[in-house]
Amino acid sequence: MEETHLTQLGREARGFDSPEAAVLERVPNPHPGTAYLVRFTAPEFTSLCPVTGQPDFAHLVIDYVPGDWLVESKSLKLYLASFRNHGAFHEDCTIAIARRLVDELSPLWLRIGGYWYPRGGIPIDVFWQTGAIPEGLWAPDQGVAPYRGRG
Repeated sequence: MEETHLTQLGREARGFDSPEAAVLERVPNPHPGTAYLVRFTAPEFTSLCPVTGQPDFAHLVIDYVPGDWLVESKSLKLYLASFRNHGAFHEDCTIAIARRLVDELSPLWLRIGGYWYPRGGIPIDVFWQTGAIPEGLWAPDQGVAPYRGRG
């Protein structure tokens, strides 16, 4: 099935200057009505501290159960990369990503784990989900160890 409405997949696509400018695209779920988990892992997520301008790094894990839509993965990669020059606290970045995905996709369920590398000796991990996990769904552990020189 050719997705003619997509503007980034299969084409040269430049990055975006900000998360607000980034375009998230979606494609129809080929298995609507089937509860299955989709996982995206971004182990090299980067944003900027809004106060110091220093880089912050995180390992993000995004799990969701699609409704009618799937996020197109290239557009998600470009969206996440748009945070590279974006100044926001860890909590804001993590929750903003989750809420944008919920707004665009209307998933049956979504959770995000933001495992942030320490600055000043303290890692800040941020977790959020839309509600209770759907009954009978297998959602494996996100697989990121508690901080001990995380890698």
